[in-house]
Amino acid sequence: MTVLIVGGSGHLGTELARQGRAAGRDTAATFHSRPGEAPGVTWHRLDLRDPTRLRELLDAVEPSAVINASSGGADWAITAEGGVRLARTAAERGIRLVHVSTDAVFAGRPDPYDETCEPDPVSPYGAAKATAETAVRLLCSDAVVARTSLIVGDGRSEHERRVHHLVAGTRRGALFTDDVRCPVHVRDLAAALWELTGSDATGVFHLAGPEAVTRHELGTLIARRDGLDASRLATGRRADTDLPGGLRIVLDGRATRRRLATRLRGVREFLAG
Repeated sequence: MTVLIVGGSGHLGTELARQGRAAGRDTAATFHSRPGEAPGVTWHRLDLRDPTRLRELLDAVEPSAVINASSGGADWAITAEGGVRLARTAAERGIRLVHVSTDAVFAGRPDPYDETCEPDPVSPYGAAKATAETAVRLLCSDAVVARTSLIVGDGRSEHERRVHHLVAGTRRGALFTDDVRCPVHVRDLAAALWELTGSDATGVFHLAGPEAVTRHELGTLIARRDGLDASRLATGRRADTDLPGGLRIVLDGRATRRRLATRLRGVREFLAG
């Protein structure tokens, strides 16, 4: 079983590739600008905006499954159209697709969102991801859509790097006290995605941590773990800015966790000092 990781040189993709090879799986991965560092992985250049290259790559690799861990941000051509293109091409070839989506497909509300909730995005990024996941659900009957939240790692995530810069004073900004998410550790997320890839599961899954925190609370936990002065982290309110996106977006993943052997830890557990 050959698995192709689209977006394999990114933060999540790198961990997926590492775990794939560590488990002895036949793993290939794509990159946009330069190959990743996971040893034993076959690397291929791919731009999801190029349909010819996508078809050529799938013909060459002949994967049994594709994990789409790509991140084009709010770039519609990559995140939305590229995701739709991958879903259509995978469906035409009968390739199993595991599509990584995001909590940004939701507008935010006091109550949590479970796996049955339909997207209602309020940001360009959320709209692009919602378009892609909707295409996956429509075109690929045996696919998995895995919505996740803020991805944290052992110092390598953008959230951790930002905290270090803010404490050091090398970057200006504030961490919001009204922006609530459910962070997940990249190792837990990658393990859950591999579990789903190797199963016959289909439909929507919520692969987020079971604990909701504000972005400032997350930053404080990161600073304390890393021995930094958390008092240097300035606070602010997202509601006072013109940044698009919801405020309180809590993914209810209880139904997902009941179906998985992989345990998704809470943020206070995996960031304990």
